[in-house]
Amino acid sequence: MNKPLVGIVMGSDSDLEVMKEAGKVLEDFGVAYEMSIASAHRSPRRAESYAKNAEKRGLQVIIAGAGGAAHLAGVLAARVVLPVVAVPLNSPLKGLDSFYSTLQMPGGVPVATMGIGKSGARNAAILAVEILAVKYPALREKLKRYKSQLARKVGKKKIRSKGTK
Repeated sequence: MNKPLVGIVMGSDSDLEVMKEAGKVLEDFGVAYEMSIASAHRSPRRAESYAKNAEKRGLQVIIAGAGGAAHLAGVLAARVVLPVVAVPLNSPLKGLDSFYSTLQMPGGVPVATMGIGKSGARNAAILAVEILAVKYPALREKLKRYKSQLARKVGKKKIRSKGTK
C-alpha cells in the first residue's frame, strides 16, 4: 500500500512529537500515510482545503491531533464522509480541555476520541488500521498477530506474591 490511506493532521508543529507515534504504528502495519499541519483557528482555509481534498487523494481515515480548544477534528469531520479519529493533546489544562472539546461533538458530526497524548496517538493509528482492515484482509491478519503478541506479552509477566500462613 504505497498510496497514503491515512492522513495525520495536527494543529501545530509542536504536536509533532506526539503525532509521530501514530505514524510509527502505521509504519509497523505497512500502512502508508501523509502528515500535515493545519490549524482550525490559525489556518482555517488550509484545514478546509485538506478536508475537501482528502478523499480525492485516496485517504480513507483521518487522524487529527490538537490541543487547547481542539476544534481541528470537528472541523475536518464536518467536511468529510471519512472516519475521523481525534487525539487530544496536552494543553494548559493537562489535555482535559482538548479531550472534552473532541468528545462532546454535536449529533451528526461523529469524531472517535482517543486518550490524551502519545498513547492516544498510538490507539488512533490502531483504530485506523482496524477500520482499514474491513476492506483489506491482509491488515486483518496483521491485527490478529498483533493482538496475539499483546496477549503473549501479558502472559509472560510474572507477579510475585508472598505466601500466606
